[in-house]
Amino acid sequence: MKKLLIVEDEEALCLLYKEELSREGYDVTTAHDAEQALEMLGREHFDLIITDIRMPGRDGVELITEIMGLRKDVPIIINTAYQSYREDFMTWAADAYVVKSASLDELKAKIKELMSR
Repeated sequence: MKKLLIVEDEEALCLLYKEELSREGYDVTTAHDAEQALEMLGREHFDLIITDIRMPGRDGVELITEIMGLRKDVPIIINTAYQSYREDFMTWAADAYVVKSASLDELKAKIKELMSR
């Protein structure tokens, strides 16, 4: 079973993603900020990371930079409500960029695509 780490500061979205992606057959762990995510990355192996950009403390771009220093092999999906960050070259280190929507279809499709590589 593939392990996903979802970094999202909104509790309701964490629950939604965990429920939906667990139903898809993934082992889902959630973190509410970059610090918690980095702590988890130090203890566990994840096959894919999904992160928001705007979070309290370190933002998602800073988190991606830290992850790249620890594990260059783990795919990262940016999942954010802000389309404008797509133009920020710092987000280009991520393997995919998904704009949040009511439907999780695009996110699920990106996860499947990256897991099949």
